[in-house]
Amino acid sequence: MRLHINIDHVATVRQARRTDEPDPVRAAVLAELGGADGITVHLREDRRHIQDRDVRLLMQTVRTGVNLELAAATDVVSIATELRPMAATLVPERREEITTEGGLALRDVDARRRVERAVQELHDAGIRVSLFIDPELHDIDVSADMGVDAIELHTGEYAEAFKRRHTRDTARDVEQQLERLERAAAHAAARSLAVHAGHGLTYENVARVAAVRDIEELNIGHSVISRAFFTGMERAVRDMAEIIRAARNGIARNGDG
Repeated sequence: MRLHINIDHVATVRQARRTDEPDPVRAAVLAELGGADGITVHLREDRRHIQDRDVRLLMQTVRTGVNLELAAATDVVSIATELRPMAATLVPERREEITTEGGLALRDVDARRRVERAVQELHDAGIRVSLFIDPELHDIDVSADMGVDAIELHTGEYAEAFKRRHTRDTARDVEQQLERLERAAAHAAARSLAVHAGHGLTYENVARVAAVRDIEELNIGHSVISRAFFTGMERAVRDMAEIIRAARNGIARNGDG
């Protein structure tokens, strides 16, 4: 199980004052020292947090590898093909959203064509490509048919169900969302896709997702950055990595992985 740390919200704090600190590049270095297996950043079309300068410097300094999240838009795809990060994850974007609200709309013909074009451009540049999708079998099959290397399952609905878990009915919602993720991960693995997951994962809810056998990488940002305000970046990453490691060790002890 790999843990990639999304450092977007370090840049969010910086951009609130349009200054030069805190620096997400320094945050990436500390995240790696804390045990991160990779660094994730989302270069949005509106540049609300991560800037082009950040991505360029991260490509020069990150030792583990950069996973660049981006929309299937001309300018950011062009930057990705120029810089050639370790991986690129195509995600949906809406200007009015606070954060990504769901997976790519692969049932929409026009949206799917835009994604297909971006996948081809990124592959032509030698970049490993992942699609951020909802845990739906249809979307997994479309992704596999496009020839992408991986999919990242949107865990937001599981995270929301976890927040409401205190009654019998809502506790069932958590189990249903976990079963949905497990089915999706198994189906993707059967289609020879690497399986990643992320969105809304926290220190409280991550263990159940980390224990899903076919998921091999988690992308986590906001919760780790929030804890880092109080404990420091290295400790916050190390705490998250220990929870994930314990969950995976539980699979091995039970003979399921």
